Amino acid sequence: MVDVLGGRRLVTREGTVVEAEVALQNKVVALYFAAGRCSPSRDFTPLLCDFYTELVSEARRPAPFEVVFVSADRSAEEMLDFMRELHGSWLALPFHDPYRHELKKRYEITAIPKLVVIKQNGAVITNKGRKQIRERGLACFQNWVEAADVFQNFSG
Repeated sequence: MVDVLGGRRLVTREGTVVEAEVALQNKVVALYFAAGRCSPSRDFTPLLCDFYTELVSEARRPAPFEVVFVSADRSAEEMLDFMRELHGSWLALPFHDPYRHELKKRYEITAIPKLVVIKQNGAVITNKGRKQIRERGLACFQNWVEAADVFQNFSG
């Protein structure tokens, strides 16, 4: 389980609540800092959605990968609208969870969108996930898995 989200509850775009420990165990986790009002976020989110879908939803063996959306929207309603419109079937930190702000500080988020890929202990694998997905597509995931140091024999 990713230590930085231990004890937290996450939500799906449909509003289902899940325990972070269960949902993120033994997975590479990408924290996605974005907002629906942000044009670059709206531009990148469909690409992230395709990346996630190919790795997790449509794969014969789903990859050990999860995205956690950390909203920079101005309201819970904006966040949910953005999630329902463009997001994949990944998870989100609830809008009213003040931990969103702590994560932004911890990972030095000064601009959005930002995709920070982290190890189980919260250490950063890369803070350039968005750039890597744009440039390398699915190929970047194998590097993340190797750097995460939690899996054996994953072949993507």
